[in-house]
Amino acid sequence: MTEEIPTVTDLAAELRGKLIDELCEWEPFRTAAVENAMRTVPRHVFLPGVSLERAYSHDNIVTHSDSEGVALSSASQPGIVGAMLEQLDARPGHRVLEIGAGTGYNAALLAYLVGPQGEVTTVDIDAEVAEGARQNLTAAGYEAVRVICGDGEDGYPAAAPFDRIIVTGGSWDIPPAWLEQLAPGGRIVVPLRIRGLTRSVALERDGGCWRSRSTEYCGFIPLRGAGHPSECNVQLDKDGKLILRIDEGRAADGDALRRSLGETPTELWTGTTVTDAERKTGLGDLDYWLATRYDLCRLITRSRDHGLVTPVYGWGSMAILDQETLAYLIKRPAGESGESELGVCAYGPASEELASRAAERIRAWDTGQRLATRIEIYPYGAPAPDLGTFLVADKRHTRVIVRAVTLAD
Repeated sequence: MTEEIPTVTDLAAELRGKLIDELCEWEPFRTAAVENAMRTVPRHVFLPGVSLERAYSHDNIVTHSDSEGVALSSASQPGIVGAMLEQLDARPGHRVLEIGAGTGYNAALLAYLVGPQGEVTTVDIDAEVAEGARQNLTAAGYEAVRVICGDGEDGYPAAAPFDRIIVTGGSWDIPPAWLEQLAPGGRIVVPLRIRGLTRSVALERDGGCWRSRSTEYCGFIPLRGAGHPSECNVQLDKDGKLILRIDEGRAADGDALRRSLGETPTELWTGTTVTDAERKTGLGDLDYWLATRYDLCRLITRSRDHGLVTPVYGWGSMAILDQETLAYLIKRPAGESGESELGVCAYGPASEELASRAAERIRAWDTGQRLATRIEIYPYGAPAPDLGTFLVADKRHTRVIVRAVTLAD
């Protein structure tokens, strides 16, 4: 009897099932609808030229870059794709607008969720990206998705109103068009950049503001187009293993920072301990506590052979920049319980002072019972609520408020 050789389709289905099984163990899914969508839609079809093994890995896969190698578009990690779809709660019959077409994979998942009675429109500013998404959607059998080449800042008024809007790139602000094109009772999910941080925020209207219903720790390539400041990547070594990524149009003196990294660092331990699970999920809202006093940036390590004191995460750490001095989070084992103690490492002429101030904020977060946060979006210039407000970020169109809340809230 001749042994049957698995087809590409069979192997893809096997790898896809294994990937989703692993995601189920990490619990990004709360509904069967999202899980079924990700078990059904073939991710590899949206990644032509990528091996099946990589297509069904947990990786973020860059698909378009500029002449300097900076990523312009990518296929997001499956885990964050699933988590954001859960935040969105798209249902059969819904009309959905997606800002940022990418490979078309997310639009196909949306089409599965809203069914034949629903409608999905995806908009991308890059004509090449939009055309690639259109071709991928057709190849996968989702040609009913409307693909538009245009600036996502404008939404797509011709098909409004929408029951749901999802943004698949880092957004510095929330343009008026997005909120105006949402139907009453609608929801928008957006990876919102606040003081150098990005959180995927699910927002619904609540009286005079838009209030978060959930937030997810994430990182995204920034949107392009009107109103979206470009981020600055400062290379801190000759090999590109260390990158300082600064948001919102700010600048940094790369030469001065590189000199600082050649000096002896200051290490300061805080006595604050966290579990391994807390650390892996982004330490809750600690970053926001640091951002109340400072504008944050990201220290990105592309190799373990970077020569610095090891940052708290595998990818690097959020960091504080003060002229020629850089401070970031580090960790060390704390006893035999599997916990880690948080610390601060700082390089530069003001390393002791900056490390001390950052450590103070970490302890304040800890002694403040690590309260959860809620994000509220008001019109630009609106007064900030007194109760619980500890971070205010003014944008071009909106005022973003971060408030500490208890579970009862």
